[in-house]
Amino acid sequence: MDQDQQRYPTDTPPEQQNRLPGIEEDMYLRPQFDRAEYRASGKLKDKVALITGGDSGIGRAVASLYAKEGAHVAIVYYDEHRDAEFTKEEVEKEGAECLLIPGDLRKEAFAKEAVQKTIEKFGKLDILVSNAATAILKDQIEDVHCEDFVTTFETNVFGAFYITKEAVPHLKEGSTIIFTTSDSAYKGQKNGLDYASSKAAVLGFMRSLSLQLVDRGIRVNGISPGPIWTPLIPASQPRSTVDTFGQETPMKRVGQPEELAPGYVLLASDDSSYMSGQVIHINGGMVVNG
Repeated sequence: MDQDQQRYPTDTPPEQQNRLPGIEEDMYLRPQFDRAEYRASGKLKDKVALITGGDSGIGRAVASLYAKEGAHVAIVYYDEHRDAEFTKEEVEKEGAECLLIPGDLRKEAFAKEAVQKTIEKFGKLDILVSNAATAILKDQIEDVHCEDFVTTFETNVFGAFYITKEAVPHLKEGSTIIFTTSDSAYKGQKNGLDYASSKAAVLGFMRSLSLQLVDRGIRVNGISPGPIWTPLIPASQPRSTVDTFGQETPMKRVGQPEELAPGYVLLASDDSSYMSGQVIHINGGMVVNG
């Protein structure tokens, strides 16, 4: 399978694919999380990162690349244990330590527990990546169930608030916080009313927090992905939509998690020392104003 084929959904029979465990075993093309051409240079040596939603998709790619750059990683995830164990193996292959912390970020008590476990394991925290998210897509507002709207905000916004509030007292000058927002926060999403609204809230939270923490020497930035091939896509969309996912971009293809991860390295490292309150758009060439 060549590189172009790897970047698209495919009807290749399961037995002919290099498949991954857990939730990803239901995907008919695995997300690409580890670009062989990447050359690490110790940008995050001896740092400790806590990554929410780090078991698969974008979070897995970030965890893997952080490990390559010398960081130890704590991964917060819901209940996809097989995915998380796979990611842990990938992190440890790079000589880094990896702590798995399963639980529900919609609960403030769990967010506190997750940060405490990270500090107990590694003795410090340098980088927080708030990446966990869910999406329940509906075409019309009449179809959006109130409980689903609440769930989306509890996961995408409240979870981000809880984990950040607990993490900040442990951060010091030079530490960084990175939020995963979305191009939907800027341009809207017809079938993602609650998702786009939650990601816009994350964007406002990120920008406001950056103003609060700049005097402490803590930088706060974000990554805004376009259409990226992750387990969230087939889990939240019908097959008819999935098959053409990403083709609306100028590059006319879906992006892969491995194409986002270097942006998270940049924002976590001293290479972005003059950046705070900013968003990097990695979206296949779409021009976004905001």
